[in-house]
Amino acid sequence: WNALAPRGRLAVISFHSLEDRLVKTFCRDKVKEGHGVRITKKPMTPTREEARANPRARSAKLRIIEKI
Repeated sequence: WNALAPRGRLAVISFHSLEDRLVKTFCRDKVKEGHGVRITKKPMTPTREEARANPRARSAKLRIIEKI
């Protein structure tokens, strides 16, 4: 987080629920502290077509936060 410039965006892709919980908690804490703004309110997930074309992507979740 310290290496990120102000107005810089951090995008994290998680593939497992435990990973996603860590990312979700990190993002929530940064927003509560006033250090960041969520760009994606809910995690972005692959479409059905994308999951069909790439089965390993079906569990992926993308979360984006911007540093203030």
